[in-house]
Amino acid sequence: MSVALAFKTTTSPTLADARKRVLYLYRDWQRAAPKIVSGYPLDIPISAVRAKVREEFEKNRFVTDLRVIDILIFKGRAEYQETVNMWKMETHVMNYFAKEEFPTKPQSFLDKFYG
Repeated sequence: MSVALAFKTTTSPTLADARKRVLYLYRDWQRAAPKIVSGYPLDIPISAVRAKVREEFEKNRFVTDLRVIDILIFKGRAEYQETVNMWKMETHVMNYFAKEEFPTKPQSFLDKFYG
């Protein structure tokens, strides 16, 4: 069983360096997708995990502030380490897929009444 070791927290001197660090993090997440699916008893295909990882990275695609990027990299590395080392519960991992897996809650009174 491989273990994700902690990375040294660094600051990026340029946007190019930050981009390189983000790509390393993205690749690590993509490579870990099969391990995440097999380690946690998830009833989700590997492709769905990879798509969710891409979606999470796409949320912050247009961030240009180096300090913010460094914080996001730090948080991404922490999430990666906790997930790959199986420090999370299955429910923590499933929260990322909640909106795809579970139907929306009824909004109006009649929807609630008939539901």
